[in-house]
Amino acid sequence: MTRNVEFFFDLGSSASYLAFTQLPALCAQEGARLDWRPMLLGGVFQATGNHSPAIVPAKGLYMQRDFERFAARYGVPFARNPHFPINTLTLMRCTTAVQMDAPDRLPEWLARVYPAIWVEGRNLNDPAVAAEVVGCAGFDAQALLARAGASEVKERLKAVTQEAIERGVFGAPTLFVGGEMFWGQDRLDFVREALRFSPPTPSTTERKTT
Repeated sequence: MTRNVEFFFDLGSSASYLAFTQLPALCAQEGARLDWRPMLLGGVFQATGNHSPAIVPAKGLYMQRDFERFAARYGVPFARNPHFPINTLTLMRCTTAVQMDAPDRLPEWLARVYPAIWVEGRNLNDPAVAAEVVGCAGFDAQALLARAGASEVKERLKAVTQEAIERGVFGAPTLFVGGEMFWGQDRLDFVREALRFSPPTPSTTERKTT
């Protein structure tokens, strides 16, 4: 049975980006499977009554500085996106479509789109910019955007988002190791400890096939 980290994330979350830069290496070091769980953060916020920290100006400024500190600690680039908030509905449907159709390419997809938002400051609210980024990620932009509109892709994203809500998720990133939930990219040390001291648990794939 596989040691497993479930990573519930949204591309519009800067904290999720920072967690993304660290999780593959962390899981590899601990011999764990990284289980990607793309969800729609807006749907989580709506269901839980939570909001982006940015709506409180003082908190938003502090969180931005804190993210800069963590980026420096992790040794990764990070910059505030001047077009924030980014409406990620189409992007998260694209992410779900990539996961459904070409799961091995999902890390490649995220490694291009996350920096477009949180390093390059691209305006992915602009459909033309979004299409350009999709193309630069090595995907056929027209085909992937069309696939993102398929009913099964939409339903998959809704289902994962609903699962997240039912399991107590209220923000992004949220990680699960076994039954233990960890919120925020600043909880990765706890994730590592949980992997070392918790018994292995079934991955999402394993749960569906047992």
